[in-house]
Amino acid sequence: MKKPDNITPELLAKCVKEDRKAIQVLYEMCFGILMPVCVRYHTNEEDARSSFHLAFMKILKSLKDTPEQLNFVPWAKRITINTLIDEYRKQRNYSSKVTGKETERELEVQGSHFENDGEQEIGYELILKLVAELPELTARVFNLFVVEGYSHKEIAEMLEMSEGTSKWHLSTGRKILREKLETIEKMKTNRLKVAL
Repeated sequence: MKKPDNITPELLAKCVKEDRKAIQVLYEMCFGILMPVCVRYHTNEEDARSSFHLAFMKILKSLKDTPEQLNFVPWAKRITINTLIDEYRKQRNYSSKVTGKETERELEVQGSHFENDGEQEIGYELILKLVAELPELTARVFNLFVVEGYSHKEIAEMLEMSEGTSKWHLSTGRKILREKLETIEKMKTNRLKVAL
């Protein structure tokens, strides 16, 4: 896989001119950068890959309208996240039409912090797996707030919910993750005791 450092203005200019080889090179570079973002927002790889392809097509389409000295990676990540949010909105609108009910609950929230010393010992892959097991909307809010750095106000606007609902999902996600991490730590401790 090629490194994102090789995403040069020349490569992007060739992509604008629809040079197939340049597009393939850009695709391979973007896959390594953007696919992990897509995976964080989907429960299965097929949906993540579909979102990546859609985002990549939007990136290609938008390239001709961008300045020459574009900071490509943050720009591409922003398009990818916006694509994921648009997909979520479409899915949510479809689901509410099918079920005929609103699925969100407006709740008062008390913020909590994710402060477990054992978390630092747990691998990144495990954390991603645990986040993927969260309820879909809770995982989206968690990813947008913790991983992408959006504020609750921004998340509320993007996902068309109140700030309180965004905070509730973050709090719930943290609570679920904390409980799962504590369970994992207890299992490790019990295994260690049995081994001794």
